[in-house]
Amino acid sequence: MNQRAALRGALEVLAWWAALVVLWLVLISTVDTLELVVGAAAALVGAVAAGGARRAVSGR
Repeated sequence: MNQRAALRGALEVLAWWAALVVLWLVLISTVDTLELVVGAAAALVGAVAAGGARRAVSGR
């Protein structure tokens, strides 16, 4: 894996993470610090899974 591919993968995970955090914030009723931390962690797991699933489907 070269630097360009690693950067592209990191940016993909970051974009997924940002989208999932925004979705989490829209769906919860109150923004508490603990809920924000849990949402950010869950979004990171989802973002890594989404990136891995895309790479598995595309064959890269």
